[in-house]
Amino acid sequence: MRGPRDVSRETWRDIRAGLTDTWTVGLGLIPLGLAFGMLMVQSGYAWWWTPIFSLVICAGSMEFLAISLVAAGIGPVSATITGFMVNFRHIFYGLTFPRDSIPTAAGRAYSTYALTDESYAVASSHPPGSLSGVRVLTIQIFCQALWVIPGILGALLGQALPADILGMEFALTALFIVLAWESFDNNRDPFLPLLAGGLAVVTALVAPGNMLMVALVLYVLILVVRFRWEESRAFSSVGLPTRGGRSGLASDASDTEQAREAQRDGEGG
Repeated sequence: MRGPRDVSRETWRDIRAGLTDTWTVGLGLIPLGLAFGMLMVQSGYAWWWTPIFSLVICAGSMEFLAISLVAAGIGPVSATITGFMVNFRHIFYGLTFPRDSIPTAAGRAYSTYALTDESYAVASSHPPGSLSGVRVLTIQIFCQALWVIPGILGALLGQALPADILGMEFALTALFIVLAWESFDNNRDPFLPLLAGGLAVVTALVAPGNMLMVALVLYVLILVVRFRWEESRAFSSVGLPTRGGRSGLASDASDTEQAREAQRDGEGG
């Protein structure tokens, strides 16, 4: 049996591994958080609204969008629908995110709340089942800290900067470009970015108001169809189950052996 010290060492090992996993993405979150904090102040908000936005919303792209939504006086229903549309991709994140490795209900609740593009990108770069619950939570807590703390610093710094500085909002686009490249670098399948780009262009022309949701749904459906097709092709190459669960190759081998036995019986007779 493992003692408390063994458990403690294992926990600290998972925490260190989670920090190591996250620091590269964290380098992108720091300037993004700084940009968000400065944009908050330059948009007329007090600096202390920055951590409130970050902790209540906890979704980078939606936080940037919420600045203009609140300033424009958008109602709660419209804001809720907009938030659902912007973060619709999180539904698909939740299908494969290793939340089930977290043993406690409180930990799983926090993991659901803190699921972001960055934490999903870090977790999905590992094989399924390889991350412990402590490591998953460390990734998410570290990602959130690297967003909230620089946001506060950016808001305080933004109070001392001129109000006419432009381009802060591009930090989010730059981060998505980096995350897309890291995802492709982990799985160099050119079909995936070509499909995503093609669907983005087509849906932007056909359904510009719902481009993100329509493109994501089509993307997932095409990937499911592709997976099923590759799976059926793999089964057909080794033989489909036949005759009481035996594969086609096993059935053929059995028939060949029976034919040889019949031939030997005939020669013996």
